[in-house]
Amino acid sequence: MKYIDGFRNPGAAAALREDIQSLAAQLPPSDRTTNIMEICGSHTMAIARYGIRDIVPEPINLISGPGCPVCVTDAGYIDAAIELARRGITVVTFGDMLNVPGSDTSLAAVRSEGCPIEVCYSPLRALELAKETPDKEIVFLAIGFETTVAPSIAIIDQAIEQGIENLSILVAFKLVPPALAALGSDPELRIDAFICPAHVSAIIGADAYTPFTGEGGVPCVIAGFEPLDILLGLKGILTQLVNGVAEVDNQYSRVVTAKGNAKAQALMDKYLEPADVSWRGIGVIPLSGLALKEEWSHYDAEKRHDIEVQIGTMNPACRCGDVIKGISSPFDCPMFGKTCTPNHPFGPCMVSSEGSCAAYYKYSR
Repeated sequence: MKYIDGFRNPGAAAALREDIQSLAAQLPPSDRTTNIMEICGSHTMAIARYGIRDIVPEPINLISGPGCPVCVTDAGYIDAAIELARRGITVVTFGDMLNVPGSDTSLAAVRSEGCPIEVCYSPLRALELAKETPDKEIVFLAIGFETTVAPSIAIIDQAIEQGIENLSILVAFKLVPPALAALGSDPELRIDAFICPAHVSAIIGADAYTPFTGEGGVPCVIAGFEPLDILLGLKGILTQLVNGVAEVDNQYSRVVTAKGNAKAQALMDKYLEPADVSWRGIGVIPLSGLALKEEWSHYDAEKRHDIEVQIGTMNPACRCGDVIKGISSPFDCPMFGKTCTPNHPFGPCMVSSEGSCAAYYKYSR
């Protein structure tokens, strides 16, 4: 309890707010806002929950980036999962994927029609189900950033060890650094600094952000999720901007190391290789994803079941693509809070509990 109280101390928060305001006043004169993008969906939710966006000075613009793996999963991936389920193949997925729209429908809709789709809380459930029903094909929907890659791949490692042959995964892994490179070079966004994702950083390490810093780069600060974590992160970014430097500042050292989690990295390197992948709302980013290596193709659902994940189509009225890129706020979408709500979502940013639209709907309306 003392730990939590320490990171939610009102007096410390007030002092940090004053520091942030003072630093903001020292920024070089500009005809535009200072754009700081948080990459992680958990940061987006925390910033909204604690009202941090409302207390930073006007020149500071906090932008929500594509940090929710559900939000950036292409509609075509959902289409492929639906096709597998319609063939009678048992699809195992985390619950937040159920209502994500594909090109025409969702996993929840086809599940209600009787298609075999099972919700899990851990990838291990797919392994257990494969053992329990050896006469059925089981496909696990393996999505996520670096944080969840190793646990998802571990079930393949265990399946090989245990001789389980009826399990495969439909991969939609995404890598954060290539996304940062794409967003940071987008002239429409003009990103001045990044609040780097905490959980991802625990896997890849703080040194992974060094290429984005230095001369011509931008400040990168790794922060935790408590209110003081985020305020300290903002203070760190503004200090760099005022001093005209761009460095990696690891303010989450109680969890994140310089090199990251070597064991998780080794497991990823054993089974996966970089691949070009499509991000919903952004498009294809070269080498921004991971695919199973050819030697493990027996466990690749696309190859095993002769199905191809293609780029899907999105509802043209939905602004999730622009929200994911940071071009638009959820408030800019005419459907937000009206026809699009958590109970009746049109886009993935409202479906996911860590999506920008869900965060704004819950805390910022």
